[in-house]
Amino acid sequence: MPRGSSYSYHTSSDASQPFGASGFSDEAQSLDSAPRALSVSQALQVVNRTLNGVSLRIIGEVSEVNAKRGYKAVYFTIKDEKGVLNCLMWNNRYVASGVSLTAGALVEVQGRFSCYAQTGRMSFDVSQLNLAGEGNLRLRVANLAKKLQAEGLMSEQRKRPIPLFPARVGVVTSPRGAAVHDVRRTLAQRFPLTTMVFAGVPVEGSDAPAHLIEAMRCVCSANIDVLLLVRGGGSYDDLMPFNDEMLAREIASCPVPVVTGIGHEPDTSIADMVADKRAATPTAAAEAVTPLKEELYAGFADALNRLHHLSQVSLARFATQFDKFASRPIFQAPEELFKTEFQNLDAALFSLTSAFPHTLRQQSDSLDLLRERLKTAIPSGLDLDSKELTRCQALLLSGVRSYMQAARQRCELGVQALHKAACSVVQHEEHACALQASRLDDLSPLKVIARGYSITRLSTGALVKSCKQVMPHDSVNITLSDGVVACNVTDILPADASKTHTAS
Repeated sequence: MPRGSSYSYHTSSDASQPFGASGFSDEAQSLDSAPRALSVSQALQVVNRTLNGVSLRIIGEVSEVNAKRGYKAVYFTIKDEKGVLNCLMWNNRYVASGVSLTAGALVEVQGRFSCYAQTGRMSFDVSQLNLAGEGNLRLRVANLAKKLQAEGLMSEQRKRPIPLFPARVGVVTSPRGAAVHDVRRTLAQRFPLTTMVFAGVPVEGSDAPAHLIEAMRCVCSANIDVLLLVRGGGSYDDLMPFNDEMLAREIASCPVPVVTGIGHEPDTSIADMVADKRAATPTAAAEAVTPLKEELYAGFADALNRLHHLSQVSLARFATQFDKFASRPIFQAPEELFKTEFQNLDAALFSLTSAFPHTLRQQSDSLDLLRERLKTAIPSGLDLDSKELTRCQALLLSGVRSYMQAARQRCELGVQALHKAACSVVQHEEHACALQASRLDDLSPLKVIARGYSITRLSTGALVKSCKQVMPHDSVNITLSDGVVACNVTDILPADASKTHTAS
């Protein structure tokens, strides 16, 4: 609505006739026949009673605002191209309206005229106050933003990170605007591996929010990684579909991160506030979800350098650990590990072999003594007992021999068990050493040379990594798997030329 002043009015029940016909009270109608004149205060009372019966709605531009602390009312002035109107609004009504008056704002006021008797000044007593045109839209949007913020939909903790390398990017915008072409061009230039899933819908009009919501659900079902909700610039009314509450809640509940690029830099909508990331323009939104090729190359080079450094450090650490293990006494002289056990075993075996003959001799002497005593004591029974004694002697010798044989077998089993344990430990360490040596051998540059590659060095011993390091007639040494070839440089060909020469 253009700035200006327009109004409509209605009268109360006691002033039902149009203003100017019978709008005055009976007291005002009897002025012509009254024999006496009215005082100033009486006349002002008549005017107030008459004007209080007329309610008007007026639209105008705020030119002055006076809302000082301690005042019971807010005093302001509205105007159009041809007139100025003084207004007042009591503080309780002003606070309830939710409108903050500023100079230049277009407002719609409803109320009645009144005349202040002390100064004779007429003013418009405002009972209702609303922003008109775009101002009213901005107020509604601000109230919606407060509501959604209180629910946590704009919280930074809720917003999700944007994937670094999106394979599929969903785009929702108008099929006829420049935004879709800007996004497609930016994605192709920055990250050609990305596939764009596009849904073209109207982005203006009262039905636009419903179309936008349906398009978002459609592209999300296509297994995308991130969604772009974009459109070009426009007026505040044109951007109103992106201030819709249902669209904002759909963005907040979207299964993938949402990036908005709506309008231009100064434009900020509810969708921007709720989205996981806001970009100033559609092109900036496409840039926000794709990496730059130069940045990828730099990242790969940095990762390669770090990998090379880490591999060198790991090789050095493994070599140090290998030397440390190889220098341990157990690998220098494995028999030292069981030195004490072997000595204990020998001592036990010596004790056994020394103890049994001495015991046998003692028992044999005892038997001889008993035999002599028996022969002396019982000469008649000696022949009868001789056979029994001979049998007992045989049994005793047999038992001693069995005991010694069993003891010898236990000793041999103990020796075998110790030897087997020692062999297992040595084999385990030998396997670990062989594994480390195999890893070192796999990483050896000689393995690469054995597969047909070579290493070129200058006569100074420096490695040749580029054609720019040598000149014609320079001497170079080429290291192969079975020797070194001394060569002279006759010509230097660029990479493309060398491929053509090789093909020919």
